[in-house]
Amino acid sequence: MRDLFRVRRMWRPRGELKDSYDVVIIGGGSHGLATAYYLGQQGITNVAVLEQGYVGSGAAGRNTAILRSNYKTPEGARFYDASVKLYEGLSRELDFNLLFSQCGHLTLAHSDRAMFVMANRAEVNQLEGIDSRLIGPDEIKALCPALRLADDAEYPVMGALYHPPGGIIRHDAVVWGFARGADRAGVEIHPYTQVTGLERVNGRIVAVRTNRGTVRAGTVISATAGWSTLIGELAGVALPITTHILQACVTEPLKPLLDVVVVSSQMHVYISQSDRGEFVMGSEIEPWTTYRMQGTLNFLQELSRHVLELFPQLEHARLLRAWAGLCDLSPDYSPILGATEVGNFHISAGWGTYGFKAAPIVGVTLAELVATGRVPELIAPFSLERFYTDDLVSELAAAAVSH
Repeated sequence: MRDLFRVRRMWRPRGELKDSYDVVIIGGGSHGLATAYYLGQQGITNVAVLEQGYVGSGAAGRNTAILRSNYKTPEGARFYDASVKLYEGLSRELDFNLLFSQCGHLTLAHSDRAMFVMANRAEVNQLEGIDSRLIGPDEIKALCPALRLADDAEYPVMGALYHPPGGIIRHDAVVWGFARGADRAGVEIHPYTQVTGLERVNGRIVAVRTNRGTVRAGTVISATAGWSTLIGELAGVALPITTHILQACVTEPLKPLLDVVVVSSQMHVYISQSDRGEFVMGSEIEPWTTYRMQGTLNFLQELSRHVLELFPQLEHARLLRAWAGLCDLSPDYSPILGATEVGNFHISAGWGTYGFKAAPIVGVTLAELVATGRVPELIAPFSLERFYTDDLVSELAAAAVSH
């Protein structure tokens, strides 16, 4: 009778660490688990994913789950477009409902300069075959009737960059789906396993020290948002990254009002409504560097003020909860992805506030890099080397608000 009520686990319980692995992945979030999953697709299954907390406890569980590809640079637009396309088929591939809603994405423009920037981004996107265009107030009103478009508003809406493929997804489902897929391929997932050191011999990492023992490793991949510089130091790799906190909050569930993602770079606010009716809202990263993940009253005050300027109907909505997460930010607001000067040490870092969007394509490209030893063309522009050759990929214009 007991077997009839036994709940099938999403993935196997944590076992003992083996003496060695072909690949050790540091970080059990969306990037680490996606990489493990796609390594399994490449036939590489002697893999350990080491997570210092529970699976998905880091940035993957603290983001606002917005997906888009309407970036400013051709390199960024191509990269994120490939990721969105993978997301579109990911529920079917993983046999797991990720609740991906491609409801559309509006980036509002409140000035002539902002209109020029949006038009420029639309042209870059269209040249890359990405569905993105500049629209006026009338079309904005048709897409989002609840949005306040008054001429006397403090931030009048002059237009918007409309990106139909953008939308929202269930972030924890993405993590669980990749974890289950990797586990079924034979990958070992080790939560509550903290990396304490990396042993380097003749320019290569030969072993990973953890709070549960030391394991030998053929390849080591760091996929730890917020903690990237600390892991880099263990490997002897200096990363040009600063760590900030990003805050977000949700309201109580309300009747459906908003079926498109709305973003304002000038007001530093983004807002969407979940399937459960909660309004998910966020703002910019905090300007100071810290690892202290505590919310602030100032964030709630400023965010509420700007949200009510756009949606005054939410005046009496009650906040349900708020949270903060860690973001590692590179000088050009683009990721650092791929190989390093340490032969077998690869990284996925510097994602700022938009790493979750990239999880599938990061997994595909890092798995290809490990399996073939060749750098995939799609991630070549994001190498750590660019900071020494002055080949930066500036995404500041497309990352002016953290989403």
